[in-house]
Amino acid sequence: MATEQVPIVTAAEAAAEATEKAVAHLAIDDAVFTPKEMSTTTDDVPAHRSHDPDNNAKRTDPFMFGQRFLTQEDDVFEYNAWDHVETDDAFKEYAEKQYELQRNAPVSDFDKSRFNSDPAKWWNMFYKNNTANFFKDRKWLHQEFPILTQICEPDAGPKTILEIGAGAGNTAFPILARNKNPLLRIHACDFSKTAVEVMRTDAAYDTKHMQADVWDAAGTGDDSMPPGLGPASVDVAILVFIFSALSPSQWKQAVENVARLVKPGGTVCFRDYGRGDLAQVRFRKGRYLEENFYIRGDGTRVYFFDKDELIKIWTGKAERIETPSEGDQVTKEALAEETQTSWSEDEAPFVLEDMGVDRRLIVNRAMKLKMYRCWLQGRFRRK
Repeated sequence: MATEQVPIVTAAEAAAEATEKAVAHLAIDDAVFTPKEMSTTTDDVPAHRSHDPDNNAKRTDPFMFGQRFLTQEDDVFEYNAWDHVETDDAFKEYAEKQYELQRNAPVSDFDKSRFNSDPAKWWNMFYKNNTANFFKDRKWLHQEFPILTQICEPDAGPKTILEIGAGAGNTAFPILARNKNPLLRIHACDFSKTAVEVMRTDAAYDTKHMQADVWDAAGTGDDSMPPGLGPASVDVAILVFIFSALSPSQWKQAVENVARLVKPGGTVCFRDYGRGDLAQVRFRKGRYLEENFYIRGDGTRVYFFDKDELIKIWTGKAERIETPSEGDQVTKEALAEETQTSWSEDEAPFVLEDMGVDRRLIVNRAMKLKMYRCWLQGRFRRK
């Protein structure tokens, strides 16, 4: 699965329409700005601000998420993006007003049934309409998840990757292109039949190393495992912007299915939307399904996760790791109650390796607009 190409809006209501027109080309799901994609206005800049490969600070921690820090002395519009930027008071106030408006104008009961009863229909329509222009090469994968480089080495031995929510092959094909391991197998699965057809007809589709199939990650019974894979057969499972497309009622089943497939000691690589991301704040009336869960204009669904909520879903462990922002006070007890589809820490099949909050301030320098983004990225290890 993948998300639609959503226009981004500014926190100021007065500038909303102008912003949508100016930045409608940005794709929300892959808005990961790696160093080479951002440019500077001067050749003589500090290493942590430079994106010249000969003059920039090298990342050693994949969860560092960039090193361009915004200080009080900086001109926020000097660069296209800043890392680790908390939202300002104006945006927080705007966001709270938006959430209230969303709750007061939810999706109708008729539409809620229509969108939830057959989600595959909407993803098929999405890929039918976006086949030609929505493939994005996720070149950042190997930097963010070094294990993908390791298992692609010539001497890595027999390894199996399962990509869940493969879409048009945005993850599978870049891995395949860089692979040097003759014994690597990539199983790329998606909920959408149309998406799978797109992958199978791609010139890069190589059945020696890759198999694309239709599979519902939250399937039950005979449908709980994808074709060609058995229990404990997967070394690395990849879920990039797919878990958010599931209904909260499907989370536990999906985690159980992944756990059944991944070998003990195997890894789940995860990236998805964080709570308070601009994509959430921008939703208008008639899109609210339930708290933090929305319907996009194309009929596909999206959820925005809290960091601790996500950790509990996968590991059963609920604790406040970072100080909650104003308006988002979540206690351990409340979090445990909210995540009712989860399990206890002893019962959970995964343990947490890393979980990072990737916060970016994206800047439109021409229009003097600021756009706050938030993603969650983590790794879980199978017990």
